[in-house]
Amino acid sequence: MTLLHGVDLTITAGEAVAVVGASGSGKSTLLGILAGLDLASEGEVLLDGIDLGALDEDGRASLRARLLGFVFQSFHLLPNLNALENAMLPLELKGESGAAERARELLGRVGLAHRLTHYPGQLSGGEQQRVAIARAFATGPRLLLADEPTGNLDRHTGARIADLLFNLNAELGTTLLLVTHDDALARRCGRVLEIEEGRLV
Repeated sequence: MTLLHGVDLTITAGEAVAVVGASGSGKSTLLGILAGLDLASEGEVLLDGIDLGALDEDGRASLRARLLGFVFQSFHLLPNLNALENAMLPLELKGESGAAERARELLGRVGLAHRLTHYPGQLSGGEQQRVAIARAFATGPRLLLADEPTGNLDRHTGARIADLLFNLNAELGTTLLLVTHDDALARRCGRVLEIEEGRLV
């Protein structure tokens, strides 16, 4: 079964791009392929000029660790780690020094300086998503991929999360690619791509 057909796009550094479309249209598949989590059956994906298809699984994982950040709809926080430890995790996996200081700074910027020692089960949905955003930005990614980042949140909390993403995008020059059903979020991006039955329309 072919999920995407002849998708041809270029995203420039620092751009904010929304991907919209009906459920099952191929939006999340596109993100997975762009991240090298899934491989396209044909064509090529160039990330910072590097062909993901030419790399083995370890090579793709290394490239992701160096260039990418992720924000998922379901947060993906580790329940046995507190907010600070969750935000520190990608830095520790890279063996970087100063992980705690960097994570603490980012959690402060997303308004969670007072919640560092709280575990995911003690945090609201919006707070968990803010931890996930701090974690995603911890390594200073060149590209942030967000799959329905406000999908599980109420309108007010979703708007605050969107503000955070765009503020960090502007301050750090991070390229944003957002899959969303939220029209207001999509309109804040510089470009909106629509996928219909696996095709860019």
